[in-house]
Amino acid sequence: MSVHRLITQNFRNLSGAPVVFHPDINFVIGDNGSGKSSLLEAIFYLGHGKSYRTSKVEHLVCHQASQFVVSIKDGKDRRLGVSRNLVNNQTEIKIDGEKFSRLSELAKNIAVQIITPESFKLFFGGPKERRRFVDLGMFHVKHEFANLWRDFSRILKQRNACLRSQQQASMLDYWTQLFCQHSEQVANLRELYISDLIAELKIWTHLLLPKIADQISVQYLRGWHQKKSLADVLQANKEREINFGSSLYGAHKFDVKFLLHKAPVDMLLSRGQQKLFLLALTFAQAKLIERVNRVKPIILIDDVGAELDLDSRSQLSKAIEQLNCQVLITAIDEGALQPLVPSIKNYKMFHVKHGEISAMNE
Repeated sequence: MSVHRLITQNFRNLSGAPVVFHPDINFVIGDNGSGKSSLLEAIFYLGHGKSYRTSKVEHLVCHQASQFVVSIKDGKDRRLGVSRNLVNNQTEIKIDGEKFSRLSELAKNIAVQIITPESFKLFFGGPKERRRFVDLGMFHVKHEFANLWRDFSRILKQRNACLRSQQQASMLDYWTQLFCQHSEQVANLRELYISDLIAELKIWTHLLLPKIADQISVQYLRGWHQKKSLADVLQANKEREINFGSSLYGAHKFDVKFLLHKAPVDMLLSRGQQKLFLLALTFAQAKLIERVNRVKPIILIDDVGAELDLDSRSQLSKAIEQLNCQVLITAIDEGALQPLVPSIKNYKMFHVKHGEISAMNE
């Protein structure tokens, strides 16, 4: 899908005036603090039900307001909207006028991926960041994953309760058996996804990092010893888990390592190369999402000029030409967008100042 028209109300410093986007490429320029990132944040919120900039929802509403709204009309005239009321802490979701209670309903209809200066946490921010990235793709690509993960999370919660409580200790073996079964299922599904991601990633690293693409590898760690059954691992570590009061092994502990010459990429790649690798990962995942024909992803790139020199932006320009999805790119000025701006007019350019968004090339 693509965002055709965006309307916000009381969201950050955005004016709320409708913004009509191009279905392919959109460039947004403006000074720091002008509202560029807030524009991307509004679209991200619609796709994820949360901000990528803050965990405090009260920071999203403009001064003295008690509710904000983000709504879009997509390229097929479908309408999606979400509102958040800070007084009663209620979230209302609407899709073509019909109300829904679960944020996952929005995610079924819009897939949003973002690259920001904070995205480097994918490399050095610990396994949690990488789990979030992989499971976003899993949700959209492996449609059985959502229900499987919901069941697994419920079983994990019950098993952890047994580990913490002597009163429930008699049920530990029962929940451990279910936990092992569901961990295996989740891990096997993830392994299939990671395999597809690796194959797609090779294409994009050859476009964005051609000199080192063949030296980059991806390692999937399922959450317990690769050559042992989870049941054996849990049995061997039973007392340790009881002391910790939580499950120390299982599908919830998986990790993905990105390596160059068998060392973590953040140790060997420059900051600019890391950003190109982030872009390659994001584009690879976007292609997998597109392939299942459920939703076409929307890619947001915040502050594209940071870390990327002219040659790197040239590589990025060639890669974007291969994408079949809507892209929104922000920068401080037009100079930072060169040579990303295509010679043909399959794009729109916007300027943001004090939350006011105006089209420049109409």
